[in-house]
Order: sequence, then C-alpha cells, then structure tokens
Amino acid sequence: MRPTKISIRGVGKVFGDNVALEKVDLDLPENSFTCLLGPSGCGKSTLLNMIAGFLKPSSGQILVDGKEVTAPGADRGVVFQEYALFPWRTALDNVCFGPMLKGKSKSEQRAIAMKHLATVGLAGHEQKYPGNLSGGMKQRVAIARALANDPSVLLMDEPFGALDAQTREVLQEEMLRIWEQDRKTVVFVTHSISEAIFLADRIVVMGTRPGCVKEVVDPQLSHPRERTDADFIALERHLKHLVRAEVQKLGVH
Repeated sequence: MRPTKISIRGVGKVFGDNVALEKVDLDLPENSFTCLLGPSGCGKSTLLNMIAGFLKPSSGQILVDGKEVTAPGADRGVVFQEYALFPWRTALDNVCFGPMLKGKSKSEQRAIAMKHLATVGLAGHEQKYPGNLSGGMKQRVAIARALANDPSVLLMDEPFGALDAQTREVLQEEMLRIWEQDRKTVVFVTHSISEAIFLADRIVVMGTRPGCVKEVVDPQLSHPRERTDADFIALERHLKHLVRAEVQKLGVH
C-alpha cells in the first residue's frame, strides 16, 4: 500500500455567502494520478488552488508529506489551462525561469531546461517564442517549466481544455508517458469523463451545492486504455450518470 502524499481533512471554503466546498476528506497516495471530475461550480479548481497554496481553506487543513500547506511551494508544480508563458522569453528561457530563481548556474539552467523540453517532445524548438508555437506546443512548454523545478506533486487545472480534440488526445498520451517515467503525484482537474478515465488511477467525482466528494472511483483498467473497450464504455456510462445528477442540481439541462 502506497503512503499518503496529500491528505485533505475536513476542508471547506466559503466565498462571501457562497459555500464553495464543505467537509472534503481525501487521502491521495504517493505517485498516484488523481482526476477531479465534475461540472462547473463544484469546487474542483478551488480545491486544486488550496493544495497549491494559492487559497487558504476556511476550515480544515491540507497536508503534503505530513506538513500543512500554508503557501505555494517548490514541491508543488502547477499547470493552468492558460499557458501563462512569458511572451518575451524563448521556450528555453521560459523553462529556465524556475531553476534561475533557485540560483542554478546558467549552464545548469540550460541543461535542466533542455532535458525537460526533450521530455515533452520539444527538442529542436528551444529558441522559438510563444507567439511562434501552437497551443499544444505552448502547453508542452508550460508542463516542462513545471517539471523543471522537480516538484514531487504536479497540479494541473484543465491543462488541455482549450485544445482541439486531436491535440488533446496526443497530450493525454504524452502526460501518461511522463507520469509513468517520473511517477510524480498528479492531481488533474477536468470536465471530460473520457479524459479522466484515460488518465487516472483514481477519479474523484465532485458533488455540488455545496462542493463535496460524491464518489471515488478506481478505474481498474490497465494502460494503455482504449476508449472503445467495453470496460471503458461501461465506466464512462457510470460516471456520466453521476455527473449528470450534479449538473441537474445546478439547474443546467
């Protein structure tokens, strides 16, 4: 049994009169790939931002490696849907940024950045600026930049949500390859049921009004996962039923 990497204990979050999350309890094992799945408004991104340390819980606590999260830290890398790259820096210089802040020498920065750009399939594109990269390539740079700090936890907030379907599937495959290679603990927010099943070894279905954990699902499907397999389709049907019930609570039909 894998040790717990992230422990979420009785966590709630209130914004004014809005109870975004209430009494969330979760233990995420080390080296696991967890997808947070649910409709808009169920608190997925809020929970991710609290794990990252960008938001503080209104109640309860979040622990990473047994230590309470009180602020952002280098042990947690974050990848957003918006690439948030520096447009005036090349792909290489964007990825060098974290190691530079850590005080690495220029040669070390370059070596680290080149390694991670190669990991995400961007060898040969190091000197291109974000304006000359496709959406998928920009997101690869963003992933490489997060990996360059060597975090033990990788937090991803709908990182492929803005991409076309084909690019999205390619990056899903790349993300699995990177995870299987590095075995970081990944928490990945998504609206896509298919994406969650394809990627995760644990799917947390979020309920809403207020945001909470509705069900934790273990896909128990070996990789690589084929979207046309009967077991994949059966799990997809089950998750659609769960998510649809939450959408109906929001009055969205």
